[in-house]
Amino acid sequence: MKILKFGGKSLSNGEGINKVVSIIADKVNQGEEIAIVVSARGNATDELEEILVAASKNADYKTLLEEFKKYQQDVYSSVDLSEEFAVLDKLFEGVSLIGDYSSKIKDQILSIGELLSAKLLTAILIEKGINARFADSRIFLKTDSKFGDAQPLEQISKKNVIQYFKENAGSVVNVVTGFIGSNNNNVTTTLGRNGSNYTASLLANYLNAKELQNYTHVDGIYTANPELVADAKKIDHLTFNEANELANFGATILHAKTIIPLLEKNIPLRILNTFNHENEGTLITATSKNAGIKTLSVLEDVALVNLEGRGLLGKTGVDARIFKVMGDNNISVSIISQGSSERGIGLVVAESQATKAMIELEKEFENDFYSKDVNKISVTDDVSVISIIGQDLSTFYKPYTALIKNKIVPILFNNTVTGKNVSLVVKKSELNKALNVIHGEIFGVSKKINIAVFGHGLVGGTLINQILESAVAIEKRKDIKLNVFAIANSKSVLLNKDGVTPNWINEIQTNGFSYTIDDIIAYANEHHLENLIAVDNTASATFVENYIPLVENGFDLISSNKVANTLSYGFYKQLRSVLAENQKSYLYETNVGAGLPLIDTIKLLHLSGENITKIKGVFSGTLSYLFNNFSAKDVPFSDILKEAIDNGYTEPDPREDLCGNDVGRKLLILARELDLQNEFEEIAIQNLIPEHLREGNAADFLTKLKEFDPIYDKIKNEQQANHVLRYIGELSGDLQNDKGILEVKLVSVPSDTALGGLKGSDSFFEIYTESYGDRPIVIQGAGAGSAVTARGVFGDILRLSDKG
Repeated sequence: MKILKFGGKSLSNGEGINKVVSIIADKVNQGEEIAIVVSARGNATDELEEILVAASKNADYKTLLEEFKKYQQDVYSSVDLSEEFAVLDKLFEGVSLIGDYSSKIKDQILSIGELLSAKLLTAILIEKGINARFADSRIFLKTDSKFGDAQPLEQISKKNVIQYFKENAGSVVNVVTGFIGSNNNNVTTTLGRNGSNYTASLLANYLNAKELQNYTHVDGIYTANPELVADAKKIDHLTFNEANELANFGATILHAKTIIPLLEKNIPLRILNTFNHENEGTLITATSKNAGIKTLSVLEDVALVNLEGRGLLGKTGVDARIFKVMGDNNISVSIISQGSSERGIGLVVAESQATKAMIELEKEFENDFYSKDVNKISVTDDVSVISIIGQDLSTFYKPYTALIKNKIVPILFNNTVTGKNVSLVVKKSELNKALNVIHGEIFGVSKKINIAVFGHGLVGGTLINQILESAVAIEKRKDIKLNVFAIANSKSVLLNKDGVTPNWINEIQTNGFSYTIDDIIAYANEHHLENLIAVDNTASATFVENYIPLVENGFDLISSNKVANTLSYGFYKQLRSVLAENQKSYLYETNVGAGLPLIDTIKLLHLSGENITKIKGVFSGTLSYLFNNFSAKDVPFSDILKEAIDNGYTEPDPREDLCGNDVGRKLLILARELDLQNEFEEIAIQNLIPEHLREGNAADFLTKLKEFDPIYDKIKNEQQANHVLRYIGELSGDLQNDKGILEVKLVSVPSDTALGGLKGSDSFFEIYTESYGDRPIVIQGAGAGSAVTARGVFGDILRLSDKG
């Protein structure tokens, strides 16, 4: 025999109950021997409880009661439910007159939900030609008299069940009321919340069933609640021990007591979906071939009760006193965590019982307050418990590190004796984000990286398109899901928690709105976005002011904007201090040399203890193009400059390139990587613009380019033979001191040297060190262009995504 149990949602009006009837008919037609256990239909139990409260307060309960009856009867007018409805009328009227009710009366009222459900389903099955029988479990399931949470009397219940099914076996389908029983005086009792599962489990045990099939509204048990974790996956197979842990730690699909009767007889439990019964669901058995982490379970509506006191150190019997208080007051403790010093003890209890627990503990430890052994007993509300079922402590550091990286600090954690299950207490406001972070870390699903891009001009726009074009391939290759949730410029922002589309340019014009940085932070918090990265592709000094609040709110930083690293040394150190405090990263490889691996190389050399003695190079792709071509061709300087302007190699106002400040900033960035404390004002910069052309507007300047020619023809002609002009940045001096010598200047070098042989718009860097002596490390390549810079920023994103 198989026991089939159907939940309230499965039995709801319309599709639900029709599916249930279809499933049962299929089983019967295939010749399977089955018995059915039912819950109350729809939300009947909650609705009856609501009507009961209304009646006790002398409110208008009759309207609610009529709505309840209407739903339960639905279109099945031929089914006689008048007896049950009459009982409700009588009981509610009595409660209304008295203005109160007992647990005994409450059980009698709540039991009607299951009676109506079983009676209706039986009638529908008979109408469909199926030999069905209504089975009132109160006849055979005997319990103690603890109304609301009655315990079955095993020997007599087992005997009764076996006898009943012996007399009512064969081709008949027994439709049994779940959740309810009766005491030895035949007074109705209930088995507690989710008690219908318990009824089904007990029947399976007593009748040695082949399998218990629990039909719900989901496809089975998942690695996490799919409503909270979009990437949750169905688990095909669990053990009873794992299922029991799940039940203990809040898995609503299971009842903790359900497991034990099945485990005793090694009866498989299968969780199935009424609305998708072709799915094989989740099978729960005594053993499983698959070890490892199985699922994340959540306990909500809990509170943390804390005992603190230096006198707890080494004092015996403290735990015993605590648990005596809890036991005497029927307060269940789901987790206890104690520091090794015993200075603090944390207890997780139901939120509704937390205040009582605190008051009773204060009474118990009253004398300890006077002796100052205990100095505080408090309650922390708005917390939730996440349990990682199957988590081994040896690998727990991975999800824990991921939480810390996302600025989620667990309030406490504990593990079971086996070390295979770990529970974390977190703030309720952080629950959703914490679940997604842990799930992404331990279940092999793609790690989601949520990116906000600031600045969508040439570099920013190219970067966004690169990410969107590569996202699928990167997820497949690296299990990293890049999600651009925000695109902004100085005026407006486009937000989409699921990621922007390739049509983002039009969407930002249509749906963009003005914003502050707080709006983007709030949006990320509201949607529980994890693994946050802010990418600054602006050239704005104003936007840099947002770096610290972004870091403090959980964002890592990536920047092609050089400003933050070239402001005062005080800000430079402050930003790094905030990064360290919040365990966040700041990558800016494209600040110098676009996509070339220059900053990383210098960082590695410096961290390894290598003494860097000098850095020299061509830092500007624009100025590289100018002087490489001017030196190689017999044409005026203004022609080369105009060519560079026309090809888009310069800034709209070319003086921003020609003044040398950009090269100076890049040189300063490298100096600070060596822990030098130079300020920008200390850089000796040779301005390439004739003094009389430095002021005025850009349009006027562009009409006077020929005024460069006599100056640079003279410089070119005065060089030694076989020499060429190069505009370089040079860092020298004793770089072991606080400050170095920083120079930006036009130099003449032999054409047969590496620097002299530079072509096109390449950047070129020489790094001199003690170990390498006179032979520098040379890094050369494309040092400009939106595609190259964007690709370098993209590289920083992937490097950060791989981290941790």
